[in-house]
Amino acid sequence: MESLGTFLKSRRDRVTPDTIGLRTYGSSRRVPGLRREELAHLAGVSVGYYTRLEQGQADAASAQVLDALARVLELDDVETLHLHNLARQPARGGLAEPPVERPHPRVLALLTSLAEATPAIVLGRRGDVLAWNRTGHALFAEHVAFEAPEDLGNRPSIPRMFFLDPLTRDLHSNWEELARIHVAYLRLTAGRFPDDARLANLIGELTMRSDRFATMWATGEVADCTTGDMRLRHPTVGATNIAYQVWLQPDSPDHRLEIYTPNDAPSADAIRLLAQRAHPAWSSRAE
Repeated sequence: MESLGTFLKSRRDRVTPDTIGLRTYGSSRRVPGLRREELAHLAGVSVGYYTRLEQGQADAASAQVLDALARVLELDDVETLHLHNLARQPARGGLAEPPVERPHPRVLALLTSLAEATPAIVLGRRGDVLAWNRTGHALFAEHVAFEAPEDLGNRPSIPRMFFLDPLTRDLHSNWEELARIHVAYLRLTAGRFPDDARLANLIGELTMRSDRFATMWATGEVADCTTGDMRLRHPTVGATNIAYQVWLQPDSPDHRLEIYTPNDAPSADAIRLLAQRAHPAWSSRAE
């Protein structure tokens, strides 16, 4: 899906000599960013060794070497983690069919405890919907069957919906911002699970079927997905401004519980209305 060399090359192209105070004495340059020899010198490794790293011919780099490269390349914490993940990949790793993902019972218990007042979705490592409450479903996927996550071989995929489903794209006013986060998080996941055949197929499918995904993937951006805002044009309740936050699960660290809360009073009213429509029995008890 992505090699250590590919990522190093993309980050090396991003750093110009001027940004790190490297004098070039006016010489013409054939590369957009740092040359290999410049990066190697600044990181304290030989040019030959760094070249072999980019070409995938060197043994696993030490943590000290990787941290030195990250420092010169001005990587943030998530990019540095991704760099280390890529360096741990086996040289000739193949793809394997992963086991079916199932949410841990404690995660489902937490989802149940939220009732319907708080929209929530449980996501697997590839962004598949493993479970959702009715308000979470109503907020993001009214056009998808509520029971869809129970179809283990064909669960709703948030990345697929974002890039291949026009209704999902129309739902999000800040689609471009959120789409870039999805792509950057998929790259981080790919570094953690380089042998996941389903993940590789997902990335390949989106690259082939979505020009926007292919363009965003080519940037090489990597990021975590923890908090942010979603501005929705909801077909039932109208404009809605929602904050999302991700809760990682100790019992199943590959899974995320995403919880959604309103950013203003009209959005709070919209969520209450969705909860009432999605689960009338619950709303009558709440009253």
